[in-house]
Order: sequence, then C-alpha cells, then structure tokens
Amino acid sequence: MSQSHQQPALSKCPGCEEPPAAGDLFCGACGYDLSAVPDRPHDRPTMAITVPPDTAEASAVPGASEASAVPGASEASAVPGAEAVRWPAAAETDSSDVPAPVHRPSDLPGTDSGGRPLAAEREQTREPGPAAEPGAAVGQGFAAAGQDAASGKEFAAAGRGPEPVGGPEPAAAPGASAVPGASAVPGASAVPVRRDDPAEPGGVEHSGDFAPAAPDPRTAEHAAAAAAPVAGGKVCVACRSGRVDPDGYCENCGHAQPRERDHMEQELGSVAAVSDRGLRHHRNEDSFAVSSTALPDGSPAVVAIVCDGVSSASRPDEASAAAANAANESLLESLARGTHPQQAMHEAIVAASDAVNALAQEPAGAMEHDAHRHQNAPACTLVGAVMAGELLIVGWVGDSRAYWVPEDRTQPTARLTEDDSWAAQMVAAGLMNEAEAYADERAHAITGWLGADAYELEPHTAAFKPDRSGLVVVCTDGLWNYAESAEEMAAAVPADAQERPLRGAQVLVGHALDGGGHDNVTVALLPFAVRPQGAGSACETV
Repeated sequence: MSQSHQQPALSKCPGCEEPPAAGDLFCGACGYDLSAVPDRPHDRPTMAITVPPDTAEASAVPGASEASAVPGASEASAVPGAEAVRWPAAAETDSSDVPAPVHRPSDLPGTDSGGRPLAAEREQTREPGPAAEPGAAVGQGFAAAGQDAASGKEFAAAGRGPEPVGGPEPAAAPGASAVPGASAVPGASAVPVRRDDPAEPGGVEHSGDFAPAAPDPRTAEHAAAAAAPVAGGKVCVACRSGRVDPDGYCENCGHAQPRERDHMEQELGSVAAVSDRGLRHHRNEDSFAVSSTALPDGSPAVVAIVCDGVSSASRPDEASAAAANAANESLLESLARGTHPQQAMHEAIVAASDAVNALAQEPAGAMEHDAHRHQNAPACTLVGAVMAGELLIVGWVGDSRAYWVPEDRTQPTARLTEDDSWAAQMVAAGLMNEAEAYADERAHAITGWLGADAYELEPHTAAFKPDRSGLVVVCTDGLWNYAESAEEMAAAVPADAQERPLRGAQVLVGHALDGGGHDNVTVALLPFAVRPQGAGSACETV
C-alpha cells in the first residue's frame, strides 16, 4: 500500500499572499495551485566540531584563525572519527605590548585538503636529507618554489617552512588568517598567481603592492624638475616645476613665492641677527647688517646695524636696506683706518641718511601712475652698536632701541638709547610720566628719522665702557613693543644667549610673534666680554 506524500501547510498563498482556508487545493483569491508548492527540503543539521578539553583554552586565544570556527571550513576535522586538531598555544604578549606572533601554515599539525599530513608532521617522521630540487612535485615535502599563502612572498625549498627569497619571513600581522595546506594544493605551481616583486639583491623589500602601470605623474614631474632645474630663473616652491616670473608668481601653478626678506637670519662669529615679516604686514620693511673688521692695532671690532622703514612713507623697505648697507660700509672703512669708534658711528649715520635721501631722486617719468609714490620721500629709523677694544658705542635716529643685559642677571639692566618720539618728548618736558606718555595713541609718532623730508638730521651717539660681561640687544619697535622696559627685555632674553646669540635672537623674534606680531621684528645680539681685571666703568653721551 503506497502512502501519499503530505503537502506542507501554507500560512499564505505564494501568489497573492492571502491566507488559504484549511484543506483548499487552490487559492480562493487568485486561484493559485497550492498543490504545486515544492516539498520542504530534508533537514540536514550541521555536525558540531568538538574541541578536546585540554585544547579548549588554546582555541580561545585572541587572534586565533577564525577559519577553524566556521562549520565546513576544514572537512578533515568534521569527519567522524578523525582526530581533533591540537592547536599549539600562541605566545603571550611581552611587557612592551608586542602582539603574539601568528603561526604560519607550516607550524600547524594536521592534514591538507588531499588527506596528506602537513609539513610539521612530515618533518617529524622523515629522514633528514638535502633540500628539494627546483621543480619537485608538490606533496613531496614543500614545493621547491612558490608563494606563501599568508603573505604572497616567494619562498625557496626548505624542510621547516617557506623562507622568503632574500631573507627569513617576517612575523605576520596579528589576526591574519592562515589556511593550512594552501601552499600544498596539487598543481598550484602551474596556476598563474600574483607574484610580488622580490627584494633586489642588497636592497629593501617591496611593500607587497602591485607595481603601478605607469609612474605617478606628480612624482615624475617633481623628479624631473629636481633633476633639471628651470634654466634662467627660480623654481616654484609649490609645484617644483614652474619658473618664477619677475613679479614673484609661478608661471605654471600661479603660486606666490615667499620673498627673501620675509625671514632673514645671519650669524657672524659672536654677533647674530634675525628679521621677520611678522603676522600682520604683507612685507618686511626692516633690514639689518652685521659685520666685523680689525682695528689698526689688530684688535677686532664688531658691528650691528638695524633699520626700520617708516610705513607711512613710500618704499620703506628700500629705505631701510639702503641705510643699513651704507652705515655698515662706512663703519668698516672708518674703523679700519683708525677713526675713533664714536666718530665712526656719527659718520655712518650721516652716510645712511645720504643713501636714503638719494632714493627720493627718481628718474623723470618713473611710475607716474602710482599716485602714492610721490606723496612723501622714503624714510626709516636706524640704531647701531659697535664693540671695539673695551668700548661699546651705540648710535641712533628714531625709535629703534639698544638694551644692555648683564651676564649676571642679578645686576641691573639698562636701556642705552632715547627715542625720537612724541612720548619721549612729553616725558623729557615733564608734561607726562612715562606710563601716561606711552599709553597715548600718539606715543609712537616719531620726531626724528632718515629721509629727504626730515626736518633736521640729529645723529645720537653714546660711548660706554662696561665693567662686566653682558649682552647688547639692538632691535626695532616690533620687538620692544612686547618687552618695553629693560627688565622685561632681560626676562625675554634666554639664559644661553651669551654663548648662542643666533638662538637668542630667534627666541626674541618668537617672543614678539607670540605676543601678536603686529609689526616687522628685527633684533641683533652682540655678546660683550670683559676681562676679570677690568676696572671701573664710564659713560659718555653726545
């Protein structure tokens, strides 16, 4: 007697999803043949993989291969009666938190997909012998040459595991999945596979990525520009390939090039200077000159000149540069022929004034379209210092300053110059105290400067004979606006500025920039050393 196959009960019609009545062979809503529904597939439960009690902890180690926990991932381990894989315990992390190493396929005992024992078991049973020759069949030990399944690197024949060509295999990344037997699949050597470039002899291994089909055009462009600089001009600092036009812009990418005077540094023996554009100005209108020469008796003389262009005048950057260069050249010439340093400083200020006055004499027809160019003449301030023998000479016109900072910071500091400014005049006349005068909005209006429209040139010079070692700070108002008093300036000067003047000047410029950098900043440092037997001190001001 045959039994009829019972149709599975349906909760809704496959055609219209309406619930059918009990015992209906056709849907009452759409007429769908409910008897045509296929039989429910036979239940085929997944066989559980049991782990021996003594290996349960090892299989729970973080970073273990997740393939061992996937049903069906290793058919050999799911066969009834087959011996369970005994996973070796991974090493714990050390005190430096280095991740535990990941085992390579050759380190794991068991069988491959063809039923053959893996390399670790074969190594225990076979007799030691020579390494397999290239071209040996896969399955007789390791393949003579092939790729590691985990890293994709080439390896040569060996009895204990794949060794990369050119050196031992590095530890794999933590958590990387290693499939046992992947490198021992029969016929794998005949299948085209990815082969990363091996390391060159004596070189560095590649990263493992495919080599690009063509070089990166940006890299090639930069390399070509570095190999062959643009003839007849500067190379753009942005694209490294375009030529910079006379206006300071790249002809290739249009990038504005940094100007040479935006930040300048110079160190010459025991004197150093730094100048910076600051954070608010579009150009640097300050300039400086540092130099040294020998007096007729052979003793050294050191010179530092700092100039600040008057922003309300035309071409202030040209004025400051012309004044600094002219004063420096005049001092070097005068000191070398034996002129007294204080007289040499006076002559240098006059020479600087003549150089700035010459800028106002422009050729006819030059820049008529610039209405502001002819409103006033180029102008600047100047402050300089000369160390010659046992004397310290300072000279100035305007509001740039010089300070004295003793090496022993417990000794008093001093400001060596007096400003040619509205505030200084108010204080000198007794109309205001210094705090009130410099708090006024007219405080920084200068009453003396170098330029063709100056009322009268009045060079100021002063001679000092220090009785102790110290540091001379020569600066523009871009610095002393953030350290006005002598005590504030001494506090801003680093302790090692006597031995490292360039670093000290850099620190002082940084102090002004940190304070806001509202103006150009220029500072020169001159360490002054005095012999211990030096007696007394003198000061003479003219």
